[in-house]
Amino acid sequence: MNLTQKRVSSSLPQVFGFGSRSSTIRSFKSLDSSSITQGIHVFQCPDAVGIVAKLSDCIASRGGNILGADVFVPENKNVFYSRSEFIFDPVKWPRVQMDEDFLRISKMFNAKRSIVRVPKLDPKLKIAVLASKQEHCLIDLLHSGQDGRLPVDITRVISNHDRGPNTHVIRFLERNGIPYHYLPTTKENKREDEILDLVQNTDFLVLARYMQLLSGKFLRSYRKDIINIHHGLLPSFKGGHPSKQAFDAGVKLIGATSHFVTEELDAGPIIEQMVERVSHRDNMQSFVQKSENLEKQCLAKAIKSYCELRVLPYEENRTVVF
Repeated sequence: MNLTQKRVSSSLPQVFGFGSRSSTIRSFKSLDSSSITQGIHVFQCPDAVGIVAKLSDCIASRGGNILGADVFVPENKNVFYSRSEFIFDPVKWPRVQMDEDFLRISKMFNAKRSIVRVPKLDPKLKIAVLASKQEHCLIDLLHSGQDGRLPVDITRVISNHDRGPNTHVIRFLERNGIPYHYLPTTKENKREDEILDLVQNTDFLVLARYMQLLSGKFLRSYRKDIINIHHGLLPSFKGGHPSKQAFDAGVKLIGATSHFVTEELDAGPIIEQMVERVSHRDNMQSFVQKSENLEKQCLAKAIKSYCELRVLPYEENRTVVF
């Protein structure tokens, strides 16, 4: 899935509202609870009169009901964003028919992006996780995926760090049938061709403290979104050892940033950021521990938001996050 590229689709891939038109609509009606299913639809198109009415009518005409709708129209920009959550009866509104209905509206408004997802009916998004030696984010993702806190199917873990057979990560992966690929890297060989072969059938990638830069060639070949966690509050403290940079600078707030990967180091569109207060009483150990906790929470929140279609590209290097 790639939400950072232009697409019109009825399958797969918070608002910054500085003086912009933004609204939230909520509606609750009774449907037969034994058969209802929840759907999510996101829409991006040139701004025009009647978009909300057409989307609402599309859902209502099939017996569905909108639970919540968020709309964002940036000031002085001819673009419309929306995200709707709705309930429906899949017997009365089959999944294939739903795709056709939203596709018709996307053509009507020349939509750049129209994506619908039904979590109970659609397969989980397939991801591969790339990690290096530090594994706090990796372990958190594995457990979150296993217990259902994250709606993803982790298909494999790829690492440039060799983990022994009796380590927690390897034992967990073996119990759950998830392959582990150890690909040692050098400055001259990042093993990108092999990584690319392993991730072809994924919907997006997650870098869980993967301490290798992916080349522009890799990004252009993969052509789907890649989510990274940076252990610092971007745009400050880019590059290596941001925790030490922040500690040495005597900051009073530390942070973590989850963002899309681009060719420029730590400069991709930001999805999520979290902060925590620190003081002169913190030593380097407590500083790093607080930072690692933030990283786990921030990365998990970004992945969850992405899977729930809450993240849309906005302008060249920003995001709308509903």
